[in-house]
Amino acid sequence: MVKPVSNNTKHSSKKDNVVLYVEGGGSGAHSDALQSELRRGFSEFFSKTSLGTHCRPRVVACGGREQAFDRFQTSLAKGENALLLVDSEEPVVSAAMSGEDSSAWRPWLHLKQQAGWSQPDAAKDCDAHLMVQCMESWLLCDPPALAFFYQSGFKSPALPGTGMEAVAKGLVLSALQKATQDCRTKAVYGKGAHSFKLLALIDPNKVCANSPWAARLVAELERRKL
Repeated sequence: MVKPVSNNTKHSSKKDNVVLYVEGGGSGAHSDALQSELRRGFSEFFSKTSLGTHCRPRVVACGGREQAFDRFQTSLAKGENALLLVDSEEPVVSAAMSGEDSSAWRPWLHLKQQAGWSQPDAAKDCDAHLMVQCMESWLLCDPPALAFFYQSGFKSPALPGTGMEAVAKGLVLSALQKATQDCRTKAVYGKGAHSFKLLALIDPNKVCANSPWAARLVAELERRKL
């Protein structure tokens, strides 16, 4: 059982509104619709936690990981109550996960080793959050929601059973494609076409039960809510 992140930092009224900078949503002239889907997907996901519809963070779709990191740093410099959410891309380094209490975890250590990012001076470990090993790993935590979306032809047995954070990113994506390749009413899983629609459908309780890093994010958002 992952314990909520504990942090005694007091936020001023200027920092009451939590802003979550998220990797994903594409970039360029044709990314508006996909970024809108991302914002809706995350908002629906958080609304089904204790945050409800009133204490959800403001979600900012940033496109690539580097863009998310850059915008997060700019937000911190402005004194905003900012969080960063990106894919871990690979298993989180063991040194970043010391003990069951997620307040002791060190995501910046993983991001330094995996992406070469240095922890910003103004950032704490509770400001950085990881989708392990990618956002699609969250989707695997709720097969019934996926079956409801894809309907006839969906193959739940093609999905991994448990331990989603240990499943390599490539295997996560291939499992989703195998599970959906024979669906009659939907195309094979595609990140742009389906990912954020599915995010809006899945049960956060199932995700947090199967993903300690997702549970850590929700716990931190709950701590910061008004």
